[in-house]
Amino acid sequence: MFRAPLIASLGLAAGLAACTPSLGPPPPGGPPPRPTPTRPPPMVGGAEFSASDFAWSQRPGQNVIAGRVTYRQGSVRFTCAGATVVLTPETRWSTRRMAALYGSTERAALPADEVRARTPNAPPGDAGPFVKRTTCDDADQFAFGGLADGAWYAITVARPAVGKGETVALMRRVVVRGGRLVNVTL
Repeated sequence: MFRAPLIASLGLAAGLAACTPSLGPPPPGGPPPRPTPTRPPPMVGGAEFSASDFAWSQRPGQNVIAGRVTYRQGSVRFTCAGATVVLTPETRWSTRRMAALYGSTERAALPADEVRARTPNAPPGDAGPFVKRTTCDDADQFAFGGLADGAWYAITVARPAVGKGETVALMRRVVVRGGRLVNVTL
């Protein structure tokens, strides 16, 4: 059952990657943060935002990330159906931003409100033009195609599949190389 929707998703992702620009908003979870009147201290080690650091991610590639959300809290299953999934290229700046927002540069599952509350402490900058996006389908699957070799951060939000509950922000670092399909679970 998983193969048919996955193959259809991959075909759609590859087609969209070939036809659409990879412009997109900041990661999901609400409106972009408002600028704050005070600026955080300068970053050390060249981790300030630089559009040129994202250039590698704009090259066409043959890699595909096929993802699925299987997140649970105890017996409660979460779904990402209809949610935006973003793919942020890894740079020194985005790595520092993930650490500030998620407390990790590898993998995280945190209350979405907690991640949003951390936004003022994250490095400033707008990676929106370099972020790729798609929508999580009803089977909690998503795919990105045409990706350049490198590391990316896959990010989405999930809510309890049944009933009410807190929305969770899910993040995972994914490395793609050599024109391969990489399966990722959030």
